[in-house]
Amino acid sequence: MDGNRMSAARRHLMSWGVGRARPGGPEGRHAGAATVVLEEPRHLAEVLGSDLVGPHTVVLVPGRAPENQDVPGPFVVGYQGSLSEPGGDLSIDDSFFLQTQDYATSPYMSVIGATLVRVTEEADFDAFLADADRARTEGGFAAFVTDPAVQLADVSALGAGPAGDGPATRLYVGQGRELSTSPWGSRLGLPEDGFASVADAWDRANTGAAHPCAVALGDAVPEDVRAAALTERPWLGRYLAALAAVRELRARGLEGVRVSGFGGRLAPAPAGPSRPADADDAGLPLLLWTDEAAYVHAPAAGRTFRVGLGAGALVETLLVCGSLDAAAEHAGRDRLAEVEAFFAGVGVPLRSSGLLGAGT
Repeated sequence: MDGNRMSAARRHLMSWGVGRARPGGPEGRHAGAATVVLEEPRHLAEVLGSDLVGPHTVVLVPGRAPENQDVPGPFVVGYQGSLSEPGGDLSIDDSFFLQTQDYATSPYMSVIGATLVRVTEEADFDAFLADADRARTEGGFAAFVTDPAVQLADVSALGAGPAGDGPATRLYVGQGRELSTSPWGSRLGLPEDGFASVADAWDRANTGAAHPCAVALGDAVPEDVRAAALTERPWLGRYLAALAAVRELRARGLEGVRVSGFGGRLAPAPAGPSRPADADDAGLPLLLWTDEAAYVHAPAAGRTFRVGLGAGALVETLLVCGSLDAAAEHAGRDRLAEVEAFFAGVGVPLRSSGLLGAGT
């Protein structure tokens, strides 16, 4: 496989595991799924003959891919190993390797390459929540889940919300031909049902859910348990955004990164609002810092800006207070306005988008 095709396969594979659409991808409701993973090669012909796939779909199948890869249509990629077995390894052309780990045992495993960490049962979900609670109150993030080589799977069901997930982004075809968005997802149908029916089933499951996505972990965690945990923790979407931000800075070689609102603040918290404006909003920028500098991370844009610690404290004040007027009671208005205008000018507003939490 040439380098461009391998790069595309890797991007699709990680999008499928995490449950987030690839930026700029061609996926759409009427063009099948962007990525389809099969558990059994015997289902390949049926899937390729269905409308589950479109011309831009990447299909990952165990074993060798068919030889006619130059013809128009879905791109079929053969893989060795497993994408559904915790502790399993996947390889493509002996040049890309991906390990899958269950969340509860991941702290005791060495990260030696690209790793997908999954919630596969309630014990994993409990461990995920314990780490999130610890980060929220004490500020310490689990080292394994902020490792640059690690991605957390099925984030839509863990508090990030369903945007970017769903059958248009990913499908999994199990051993019995059952379809879902992940190996531990609730059943959405069979290949003969067609893409529109599968998409409608996903929509119905989430329309009736207190906290979408209610599909991706449907066979791993009881829905009442998951919904209660997310209701109790409306900030989980922001926590997941913080993990991604810390992971990015660690990839740059930065350690000892702190995140505002998780165990403390860069500057003394303003005494204004009883509930900080940045408490739960997963769309708001995050303020991170080390001993040398501060960083403003915009989750939606995937951009991070390095600023001085003094400017970082002003950004934090705006985020906590929620408005320039409220922030001006705690810092100089002119300097606050300058900082706010700069970030607005680069498309990173420091005001609430109104999209509080995930799944609300």
